[in-house]
Amino acid sequence: MITRVLQFFLTSLFVFVSAPLCAADINREAVDFTPPSQIKWVKNPNGSNEQAILFGDPGKPGPYVVRIKWYPGKMSRPHFHQHDRFFVVISGTWWMGTGEVFDPGSTVPAPAGSYVIHYAKGIHYDGAKDEETIIQVWGNGPGTSTPAEKK
Repeated sequence: MITRVLQFFLTSLFVFVSAPLCAADINREAVDFTPPSQIKWVKNPNGSNEQAILFGDPGKPGPYVVRIKWYPGKMSRPHFHQHDRFFVVISGTWWMGTGEVFDPGSTVPAPAGSYVIHYAKGIHYDGAKDEETIIQVWGNGPGTSTPAEKK
């Protein structure tokens, strides 16, 4: 009886440990992916967030996908974009406000799972308040941002 239990345990352990080694590969020209550990985050110059370009080049014409990690307490100032931009809040709460006057107290929350659209030329500001917030944005480039704050 002990021998059978030990044999079952060792066989199960071998299958469990060797399974990743035997995993099939896929044709990366048909389907591609980037595991989270290989996503390259780059801090922006003003230190309010990090971004990772997942597809395309947001500085050039054409489609792009970017993930943005907002630091707690950091928000953008009023601005607008030339093209529509589409977002999903991946984690945390993303806070958004509209208009030329920067007023973080009047922002509304978009919790994780929310879908957001920034319409072309619509003046807005956004960011994180109490927690790190990760959003994913996609659109057609160039993904320019034009300041629009009324002081």
